[in-house]
Amino acid sequence: MNILISNSSDKPIYEQITSQIKQMIISGELATGDQLPSMRMLAKELRISVITTKRAYEDLERDGFIYTVMGKGSFIADKNMEFVREEQLRIVEEHLTMAVEGAKAGGIALEELQEIMRMIYEEE
Repeated sequence: MNILISNSSDKPIYEQITSQIKQMIISGELATGDQLPSMRMLAKELRISVITTKRAYEDLERDGFIYTVMGKGSFIADKNMEFVREEQLRIVEEHLTMAVEGAKAGGIALEELQEIMRMIYEEE
């Protein structure tokens, strides 16, 4: 599993881990039933505290992305399509917020931004 941690990010490390694993699940890179590395192994791999990986796994489990079997490990849960859609909408909203802020800073009108989005969306 390829997780990249950025020390310059505003996001705490556990959130970086959580969001990257969620994205891997949503994209299909991680499939239902796939086993995640143990918390200790992931912590060692990323050179971070086990407490940090524990927090990330707890958040993923709370959100329904993974489940844990005592003594066996953590696994990717069945996709709840409504939850996956909500998560995808949240990601899109984050990106659109950055785009709107950039447009405002650059003096780009809403209509022009909408036209740019329409062109990008309709591209094949």
